[in-house]
Amino acid sequence: MPFTIRLHRVLKAPPERVYRAFTDAAAMCKWLPPHGFTGTMHHMDPKVGGTWRMSFTNLSAGGSHAFGGEYLELEPGKKLRYTSRFDDPNLPGDMTTTIELTAVFCGTEMQVTQEGIPDVIPSQACYLGWQESLTLLAQLVEPDIPNG
Repeated sequence: MPFTIRLHRVLKAPPERVYRAFTDAAAMCKWLPPHGFTGTMHHMDPKVGGTWRMSFTNLSAGGSHAFGGEYLELEPGKKLRYTSRFDDPNLPGDMTTTIELTAVFCGTEMQVTQEGIPDVIPSQACYLGWQESLTLLAQLVEPDIPNG
């Protein structure tokens, strides 16, 4: 039975910068792969109905897995909703991820909901991966580098 996870973060960055980190291919490759993995974006067309495809490669073992999906909803600086599907037939089904961004006095409050995660993935592994990725996201978006 597929399951859902929810995460919450407050980032010291404006919502527009956080949003851009989800819609820029180079940014996604920098922050989304959890520790021990590299990322390659094969295709990214961030518009409603557009698609994306990426892969993670395990630096230690060398194995990789690919996944991708479709953008369902995009509200710059506020919300993203997209599907994901693994290429691996042992990880069936479509997942839907919703990212909600709210401007707050110190930056951005972010709510992440990922639904439809295949039950063969332990929920703890999913949470751990997201926690690592969100730490990397904060490291990418929080520095305010002028004239960059």
